[in-house]
Amino acid sequence: MRRRRAQEKKILPDPKYNNKLVAKFINMVMLKGKKSLAEKIVYGAFEKIKQQLNEQDVIKIFNKALDNARPRLEVKPRRVGGATYQVPVEVRPERGTSIALRWIRDYARQKKGKSMTDKLAEEIIAAYKGEGSAIKKRDDTHKMAESNKAFAHFRW
Repeated sequence: MRRRRAQEKKILPDPKYNNKLVAKFINMVMLKGKKSLAEKIVYGAFEKIKQQLNEQDVIKIFNKALDNARPRLEVKPRRVGGATYQVPVEVRPERGTSIALRWIRDYARQKKGKSMTDKLAEEIIAAYKGEGSAIKKRDDTHKMAESNKAFAHFRW
C-alpha cells in the first residue's frame, strides 16, 4: 500500500514573463543544474517564435502549443489474474501538462544539426500548429487508449 502523496513543490514564476509554466519548462530543459543556460535557451526560443509568427504574446502561443500536445487519455498496465491489461485512464490536468512539456523537450533534443534554441522553437511552433512529433505522440497515446477501451472496466 502507498503511504501518502508526495508534497507538491512550490515553484516560483520565471523572472521575464512571470509565468509558472515557463519556469517549470526552464527547469525541465536544464541539465546538470545550469539554470542560466536553460533560461537562455528557452528565452531564445521564445524570441525566435516571436520573429517567425509575428506575434507579441509568446505565452499565448506556448499555452496553445501545450494544450495541443496535452494527452487526455493514457494507458496504464494492470495485472488481473496473471494477465497484464493496458487499461485506459484519464490524465489529470497537472500530469497532462508535465507530459506535454516533456514530449516537446524530448523531441526537440532528438533533432539533429541545429542549436537547441532553434530546435525548441521549431517544436513549439509545430505543436502550436497541431503538427510535429509531440502531437503525433499524443495521437498515438489516444489511439492506444481507444483500442484498449474494452479493458476500461478494470479501472479502479
